[in-house]
Amino acid sequence: MSELSKLKWHCRRGIKELDIVLNWYLNEYYENTYEDDKKAFKELLEYEDPVLYAILLGNIEPANPEQLEVLNRLRNMHAPIDNTLNNNTPHLIQ
Repeated sequence: MSELSKLKWHCRRGIKELDIVLNWYLNEYYENTYEDDKKAFKELLEYEDPVLYAILLGNIEPANPEQLEVLNRLRNMHAPIDNTLNNNTPHLIQ
């Protein structure tokens, strides 16, 4: 089983909203992101659903501050993306 297949399996959650957001990130960003962000995403997948949901909503701070970049993308999944900044790295338009 490939790494991506395993991650897709881990993105299947008991909370539908988590399924949607995690699979969106996996499909849109994961393969082309930095290794640190990949590691942070995998760490987020280790949380139990209620804890991950609370972290995503901002009710709990993540244990690893490096997860904040991934969390910001997850929280802003419908925000427009500007690919013209910083060597074509996607950035949220503020």
